[in-house]
Amino acid sequence: MDENSTAEEMTEFVRQLLREKFTSAEVGITGANFIIEDIGGVAITENEGNGIMSSSFPKTHIVIAGIEKIIPKLTDLDIFWPVLSSHGTGQAITVYNTIFTGPKKGNEESGPEEMHVILLDNGRTNVLKHEIQSDILACIRCGACLNACPIYKNIGGYTYEATYGGPIGSVISPFYQGFEKSAHLSYACTICGKCTEVCPEKIDLHLLLLHNRNLDVETYSKNWIFSVSMNIYKFVTLRVKFFDIGFAGLKNFFISVFAKNVFGQKRSLPPFKKSFRDQYLNKKNKL
Repeated sequence: MDENSTAEEMTEFVRQLLREKFTSAEVGITGANFIIEDIGGVAITENEGNGIMSSSFPKTHIVIAGIEKIIPKLTDLDIFWPVLSSHGTGQAITVYNTIFTGPKKGNEESGPEEMHVILLDNGRTNVLKHEIQSDILACIRCGACLNACPIYKNIGGYTYEATYGGPIGSVISPFYQGFEKSAHLSYACTICGKCTEVCPEKIDLHLLLLHNRNLDVETYSKNWIFSVSMNIYKFVTLRVKFFDIGFAGLKNFFISVFAKNVFGQKRSLPPFKKSFRDQYLNKKNKL
């Protein structure tokens, strides 16, 4: 393909390249937006058509989905499909909504010869053990909280180093990947509550992040060093006069040497500036 190709030419090139891979693949792997209990079906929602091709052309279709994707009845899709599309992409309904109930029958021309559904736990039952945090399993992965989150807008998804980013990822990743690895995500939040406002499932995401922090401190990060550090921090912050000891440059030097990773490698302390008292006095003297 020429480097000066137009957008249309590049799209056509990719379409032809990928279509060949879809039609020649032996195995297709998809996720599932919902798994319907009463009919034993798998519902996939998409706009591109890749899900249909991944499940129709290959001889074997493998579905991998979390246990929270199961819904009781087919009629529940009357609610879930419009809610998912409107909050995820702003559409009344997505372009392709497909339900698979198994491999192709004898008189059918298209579809896989075999279909396998794999239900993932991967930490989800750990979430169920916590009465409050278990609410997060009601998430339908629409992405509305990501679009509203000021943190996500500024740092992007890759920064989270997890399958899910944004508020939803900050809540569930510590359970999926372990608090030792991902607890810091629950602290990367201003608790502004925007995520909770837009969530169609009415999940109190910002409160769940606070509960994650509490769980982290009480269960995973609680040690004598942490306790002593917090007591010192409390003692100092409750007494304003301590903030005026030493000039800003000295404080920043001390922090850079002795407390560089106090919040871990993912976060850094903001630099000290002149105290409000000093700024006020300087301005007053100029007047």
